[in-house]
Amino acid sequence: MRKAFVITSILLLVSFVLQFVFAAVGGFTKPAGDGAYVLHSVNGMAVIPVLSLLTALFAALAKAPGRLVGLAILPIGLVVVQALIAMLANASTDPAGASTPLGLTIAGLHAVNGIVAVHVVVSVVRAARQLASPAPVDATPVTVREAEPA
Repeated sequence: MRKAFVITSILLLVSFVLQFVFAAVGGFTKPAGDGAYVLHSVNGMAVIPVLSLLTALFAALAKAPGRLVGLAILPIGLVVVQALIAMLANASTDPAGASTPLGLTIAGLHAVNGIVAVHVVVSVVRAARQLASPAPVDATPVTVREAEPA
């Protein structure tokens, strides 16, 4: 289960990296139509949630510490926040449907939340890899003394 935890967490990280690529594809598509962000939407609303659930499931089955299981679940919540931010940004338009400064500010939070999610997933990948490859049995523990205050 620990290898499955590592594999799904890496796949989740790759999916998040692709999410930024898909956002750029949508942003640079000319002319921009309704389908410009379809890859970004499908990945964000289907692939990332499924991989997040699998990562959290494998973390629990791998008997990871509770804090790590919680960290593995966190991307699911961040995906929900992403959807809410996108809805708020889209709802914050003027009567003609044009962007407003408020809507653009809210939309900027979508990117910030995405960056936070990537950092969470990087932490999960690191912890999963450490859990999957524990210290060798014959390793000698080293005690480090703290410096005495001056």
